[in-house]
Amino acid sequence: MQYFAHPFMLRTWMLCGSLLLSTAWAQTSVPTNATAPQAGSVKVARLDSVWIQPERNAPASVQARNVSRLSAEVAGTLLRWEADVGANVQRGQLLAQIDPRDAELNVQRAQAALNASQSRVTLSQAQLKRAEELVQQGFYSEEALLQRQTEVNLMQAELQSQRAQLASAQRQLNKTNLRAPFAGAVQERLAQTGEAVSPGTVLFVLVESGQAEVQASIDPNDALSLQRSTRIWLQTAQHQDRLRLLRLSSAISTPSRTKVARLAFVDAPRTAGTTGTLHWLDPQTHIPATYIVKRQQQLGVFVQTGSGDQARASFVTLPSAQEGRPSPVPPSLNGNIVLVVQGQAALQDQAPITVR
Repeated sequence: MQYFAHPFMLRTWMLCGSLLLSTAWAQTSVPTNATAPQAGSVKVARLDSVWIQPERNAPASVQARNVSRLSAEVAGTLLRWEADVGANVQRGQLLAQIDPRDAELNVQRAQAALNASQSRVTLSQAQLKRAEELVQQGFYSEEALLQRQTEVNLMQAELQSQRAQLASAQRQLNKTNLRAPFAGAVQERLAQTGEAVSPGTVLFVLVESGQAEVQASIDPNDALSLQRSTRIWLQTAQHQDRLRLLRLSSAISTPSRTKVARLAFVDAPRTAGTTGTLHWLDPQTHIPATYIVKRQQQLGVFVQTGSGDQARASFVTLPSAQEGRPSPVPPSLNGNIVLVVQGQAALQDQAPITVR
């Protein structure tokens, strides 16, 4: 008996045969060992050979320690002035004199009152001494003696008051002479001979010399580095002067959002009014921005772990890093750490590396 295959069955057999052949071919083409990932080629360096100490800067100006508006302390007519604009004066030097005649009369009155009070004290003391003798002889009562003692005490109190009045009058007389409170230069002279002045009238503006300080506006983020720095200097067009920090404001000024720093010259100070730039070295070591990359939304660096065929790049996060700026070296990294300094842009954490 002869059997004839149905056309549908024939096509099914042919399809199954093709599938079997494809499967066999695929099995023979699969390699027995997977190819290992290719190691990235990088350059490395010890961290302590590439870290830096960033140089910070801020605008600054030289300012006098004192710029005083010297005013009249007594009323009167200005007789004369002794120093003009631009003059250099010494401490205690006479700048101007106000008519002293009224003050001299007050001193004379106070002196006369003091003399009279002194005479009354002398008389009352003599009377007290006589009363004590009479009491011993039985010719004077104890009550009368007590009254004499009280009179002496009152006269002595009045004497002290008259002495204070005289001292006050002498002070007012001294105030008719306006003197420089410190050595400096006259910036303004507002006094005119013959003018009537009253207490509070500004006569001179005096700028202290020899005590100039540098004032700078510091970004709050740089304040700590300035406090720690041991290398600070002022750079002007012609000079570079060493400075030391005197004080740094804890308050942030508005609207500049900066802190005010005052610094002193290590050597001879510059003239008040000089402007320049304050520079200082941050003592904290930093990793240059060129070595910092971002992985998983975090900034950090790659360091080498292992060696030879086992060398890998390990990603270390820098918590305080900012894009485009050097980052402080964290405590977890020391100078002996081997840092990837070239080729880090293409790396991933724990990727194999080849050091060239």
